[in-house]
Amino acid sequence: MWSVLCHIFVFHNYDLISFSVAIQTFLCVVSSDAPWCGHCKALAPEYAKAAGMLKAEGSDIRLGKVDATEETELTQEYGVRGYPTIKFFKGGDKESPKEYSAGRQADDIVSWLKKRTGPAVATLNEVTDAESLIADNEVAVIGFFKDAESAGAQAYEKAAQAIDDIPFAKTSNDAVYSKFEVSKDSIVLFKKVTLKYSLASTAPKIFGGEIKSHILMFLPKAASDFQDKMDQFKKAAEGFKGQILFIFIDSDVDDNQRILEFFGLRKEECPAIRLITLEDEMTKYKPESDAITAESITEFCKLFTEGKLKPHLMSQDIPKDWDKNPVKVLVGKNFEEVAFNPSKNVFVEFYAPWCGHCKQLAPIWEKLGEKYKDSADTIVAKMDSTANEIDAVKVHSFPTLKFFPAGEERKVIDYNGERTLEGFTKFLESGGKEGGAPAGDDDDLEPEDLEDDSDSEDGTDDDNEHDEL
Repeated sequence: MWSVLCHIFVFHNYDLISFSVAIQTFLCVVSSDAPWCGHCKALAPEYAKAAGMLKAEGSDIRLGKVDATEETELTQEYGVRGYPTIKFFKGGDKESPKEYSAGRQADDIVSWLKKRTGPAVATLNEVTDAESLIADNEVAVIGFFKDAESAGAQAYEKAAQAIDDIPFAKTSNDAVYSKFEVSKDSIVLFKKVTLKYSLASTAPKIFGGEIKSHILMFLPKAASDFQDKMDQFKKAAEGFKGQILFIFIDSDVDDNQRILEFFGLRKEECPAIRLITLEDEMTKYKPESDAITAESITEFCKLFTEGKLKPHLMSQDIPKDWDKNPVKVLVGKNFEEVAFNPSKNVFVEFYAPWCGHCKQLAPIWEKLGEKYKDSADTIVAKMDSTANEIDAVKVHSFPTLKFFPAGEERKVIDYNGERTLEGFTKFLESGGKEGGAPAGDDDDLEPEDLEDDSDSEDGTDDDNEHDEL
């Protein structure tokens, strides 16, 4: 598949010298992958399609591919920790490539590259230019500025640079102003269809920007007071430009239910407000009041920016029969007591109910629990991490397996071995040494999408694959 596209460089067998030559010669995008990685397999046809689109346009951009399991020196040099990783090299600069931050569809890749190699904002000099832009895109933004050097125009250009998958344009042409009935400097978003915020398709757009603090309003669009609450939300947003991204989620849309689940919400609990930070770790915050007014939202955001809010950690209630079965059921409220019991060795699976890899692991985990059900000092447990959160463990992908050995040190050991009954048994019998690593050294993928695209080509579970959070 890769060899038929002459504009894709296949770096499977390239050494450091030939790779360096390629980087110095072209604007180049390089994808680091692993042959066994399900997410890499899913990306491959879209990556090839993007290369074909660029070739058809006569672009100078080249797409390359590196087998990270073979080219270990390159992998280490460029800090590749998860697969696939995509980096952009420009102008021969191989010291500081830019991390790719958009979606994994061909259109996303091409759009992101055009933003990085050309002007972030196109200039529209004719009405036909504007009409073509709108006709060719599902969503487009046009800034109307009589003075292209004004502070507003410059702020618009800066904002456009941070958004990869929506085309931005500007105009000062009177005919374009007249065509779209614009009488003063304005920014207008044009869309062909009503946008639905779905975590699968929109996550890269929302989470991939430069603003890492987001406040979300979950509200059914059909609600009688929808417009009033939206106006209050917009009014509060005015005071936090450049600090917090304000996002509306229609809580009635089926595609958005995964987002609600991620924040521990149900439809009937909406309207609701939640805030999340996407720095080194994802941290969620919940306002004390359920009121949705400009004043209450502003106060909530102010407390957040001042560092006065405590994180909101979700937890289910403790099941009455949580310890009845061989695999014990943990929730946020009983995790600390069980996992850090100084007299017990506790092996925990952090899972998601919708995760394909977790479902494949389930029968093996049950057998492990059965094997140790009568042990005096070993507990096999599981926790639904879509409904429970704890300070001690940050879950980035599913399933995540962690071992909490007995003792007062509160140690946490990641399990990185084979997901077999034999592998788990050796790990436990060795006290967490065989197949383990200190927590924090794992190579989990970064949070980008919440799709369950976990199946390998033969329908089995590849060792150590994860569904991404």
